[in-house]
Amino acid sequence: MKRSIVISLIISLCLLIPLKAVFSVDTKTVQIKKQTELQQVKPRKPVKIKLKRSGESKYTWDLTGDDVDEIVRTDKRLKKLLNIE
Repeated sequence: MKRSIVISLIISLCLLIPLKAVFSVDTKTVQIKKQTELQQVKPRKPVKIKLKRSGESKYTWDLTGDDVDEIVRTDKRLKKLLNIE
């Protein structure tokens, strides 16, 4: 009987100790700073290539993407790889 009372007291103390931390008042003030350079970073999307081949074994393609410079570089690279100029 005494052993079960001691065990129940230990268990109740273990349950009440974390509650003190939850309900304690924090006197520190939290300061939040906005970093505008982090808000403007966007992930780069790759250029999408839709490659077509005609009946005469000639290639054409459609390029889509957000970055114009990357689209131009991809177009030049495709022309070089397919020996078109």
